[in-house]
Amino acid sequence: MNLSFFDQFMSPTLMGIPLITLAISIPWLLLPTPTNRWLNNRVITLQSWFINRFTQQLMQPLNQGGHKWAVLLTAMMLFLITINLLGLLPYTFTPTTQLSMNMGFAIPLWLATVLVGLRNQPTTSLGHLLPEGTPGPLIPILIIIETISLFIRPIALGVRLTANLTAGHLLMQLIATAAFVVWPIMPAVAALTFTVLFLLTLLELAVAMIQAYVFVLLLSLYLQENV
Repeated sequence: MNLSFFDQFMSPTLMGIPLITLAISIPWLLLPTPTNRWLNNRVITLQSWFINRFTQQLMQPLNQGGHKWAVLLTAMMLFLITINLLGLLPYTFTPTTQLSMNMGFAIPLWLATVLVGLRNQPTTSLGHLLPEGTPGPLIPILIIIETISLFIRPIALGVRLTANLTAGHLLMQLIATAAFVVWPIMPAVAALTFTVLFLLTLLELAVAMIQAYVFVLLLSLYLQENV
């Protein structure tokens, strides 16, 4: 049976049961939990330092009302990073390559930031749809444009995460397939291809972490406009 390059993005099933739920749940089990001891081990200490630094950087531009989102945004960051990195392992499935899942995260969180703004400061939130000093004839056009750009935000969040991870996985599979095919014919070219594959893997490790950070950072920027 010939396999397509896109088969790796299909949700695996066992006896007709989709395993995407298991793929989403397992990353939480891999994170070490703090203990009641006075001294923690190095892994927990490093994890606590990373969470504290990330939370401080993310919450610094926000006022006191936006700090209520610290736990949610930090948990989302850890969740996306863990899933993206685990998806780079062989014979694994990356749930964040599914647009439906990413949109399921992006739309409710974006909508929550908009509703928070409309509830706490409706005048300021609606004022973002019309820049100050706009000429009278351009007011209807600008309102339509700003409204469209507002509703495009969650789509951009989900599509950006999906497209970057999907493109990286496809490129790695293409280069790996080319290296194995060329190996019996031209070993030198295959060795060079394996080197490129190794460098691309390092790049994908960075992309997996950067895309998770960008997803949460953009959510915090949307929240900053509404609190």
